[in-house]
Amino acid sequence: MYFGGLGYYYFDWTYILVLIGIILSLGASAKVNGTFRKYSRTWSRSGMTGAEAAKRILDANGIYDVAVRQVPGNLTDHYDPRSKTVNLSASVYGSTSISAIGVAAHECGHVIQDARGYAPLRIRTALVPAANIGSNLAIPLIILGVIIGGVGSPLAELGIIMFSLAVLFQLVTLPVEFNASSRALRILGDSWILSEDEVRQAREVLGAAALTYVAAAASSILQLLRLVILFGGRRNDE
Repeated sequence: MYFGGLGYYYFDWTYILVLIGIILSLGASAKVNGTFRKYSRTWSRSGMTGAEAAKRILDANGIYDVAVRQVPGNLTDHYDPRSKTVNLSASVYGSTSISAIGVAAHECGHVIQDARGYAPLRIRTALVPAANIGSNLAIPLIILGVIIGGVGSPLAELGIIMFSLAVLFQLVTLPVEFNASSRALRILGDSWILSEDEVRQAREVLGAAALTYVAAAASSILQLLRLVILFGGRRNDE
């Protein structure tokens, strides 16, 4: 393969970086799906649904302006600070399983972060527009830059910088997600929504979910490294 003055006629070794990222992502996805399924068949002793647990957590923290609602999809659970809603998938909203309560509590952890002004969450929210623009424009800019000016052209380097914004977003996401899970587990234990052994099981669920964010960040870093290696070098005419 040959592209823009930098190529490998038989094998581009940087594909190894892509392969590592794919393996990490697939492994993390398999782990979270397997762990969620395992504890989705383990019912909590309290008999509370994910939605009921979420409402109790919000009320206990004096948060009354956030609604809990059901959304379609599988593991599509998220907190939307714009609409002030905790959105729970069907497998979480009405289920009394350990998995459901753990996931619901995690999303409430994000609500509490928002209410308390947790700095990493504010930074991540501020980065969303730049990260979206960066992830959408990075590759087109790099390709256009290589076509017009070759490897290391200012336009290609701008594309790499744009992609770096998406990577930064992934990195900032890590403390946000870990902190939300930590808050959730502490609340579940302190409020007796789950017993001590059930909290340990919920920790497995949330720990597996955290791996997906770690894998996503690692994959983004590897992709950025590949872009720098391929397109961030000095221009051929220098």
